[in-house]
Amino acid sequence: MIDFQHLLTYLEQLPLLVKVVWILIGFLIIFIILLIFYLKYLRGYLRKKETISKKIFTEYEANLINFLYSQTEEEINEEQQIIVDKMKTCITNKFKRKIFISVMSKLKNDISGEMADSINNLYIKTNLINHSIAKLKSNKWYVITAGIKELNLFEITNVFEQVKKHENHPKQEVRNEVQLYFVSLFHFKGLDFLNTLKSPISEWNQIQLLEILQKFDDQEISDITPWLKSSNESVVLFSLKLAKIYNQFQIIDTLLELLNHQSKIIRLKTIEVLNYFQVNEAKKILKNNFKNSSEDEQIAFFQMLENTVEITDEEFIVHNTKHVNFQVRVLALKILKRLNNKKLLDLKNKATNDEDKLIFNYLENN
Repeated sequence: MIDFQHLLTYLEQLPLLVKVVWILIGFLIIFIILLIFYLKYLRGYLRKKETISKKIFTEYEANLINFLYSQTEEEINEEQQIIVDKMKTCITNKFKRKIFISVMSKLKNDISGEMADSINNLYIKTNLINHSIAKLKSNKWYVITAGIKELNLFEITNVFEQVKKHENHPKQEVRNEVQLYFVSLFHFKGLDFLNTLKSPISEWNQIQLLEILQKFDDQEISDITPWLKSSNESVVLFSLKLAKIYNQFQIIDTLLELLNHQSKIIRLKTIEVLNYFQVNEAKKILKNNFKNSSEDEQIAFFQMLENTVEITDEEFIVHNTKHVNFQVRVLALKILKRLNNKKLLDLKNKATNDEDKLIFNYLENN
């Protein structure tokens, strides 16, 4: 008691700033002790939750496998109905429902054919479909995304209109899932969303969509002409990829129009597709626009000329052997070597620039 009294007397004599520092130290010590206890509790809780999750996952996986292997000619037999009823009760709990969906998702990704259809059937029979549809009405973008992903995975096609409402959602993640849902379940017909899409399609999602489409070789591709004329630049770029992959020669007139598009990237991609199709009609347009084109477009045009060059192009090519851009100059001389080697040798003999001489020596040896 005497020691405590001395401590109080000592503290009262301290300057105000020192008192404040001691009080803060005291609060920090208490906070750290409480934090340590909380972290120990949290670690224990998470370990316990993980153990329970693994146990439930294993149980549900066994039930689901039993459901699949007890399949008979009936739509659903007595043994399967018992499992359905059990799962209906379990999924009323949000925690257990999440685990059951993860079990179904894992198995769905590992199997195909009739068993995959059985899982889709179970998804409907257990009323999980209603929970996924309810997610579409959420105000949280990640909940909407999860709902669409589930409806896509279990191939639910009769909610098209509910999913379509989110095709121009502010969050790109939601838009991506909507687009994957359309194409995964409706194939080329699912690309109709391009007609009304206002937001851009991410480059990654374009790759995913093309990968999905290429699984359906027997499908008839839609007319992509309206998409090539879209005001949405990402839709035009995606359509150019479709044109190249699916050899859409019938839209060449539209491609020629795109050579005058306001977007440089679209003009470049159009030249690339026209080069792939080896469309000679594009050369006249590109020659007329050559002086006003960017250097990237000029390079792309000369790359096209490598595949489509004709004797009538010689004058234009010779003129550009003095082009300020090194790559254009090299391409022009390379094409000229194939077209008129004698003319190339004449230019070599007249060359005074050291850089040009190096180019000529390189072409002579390659």
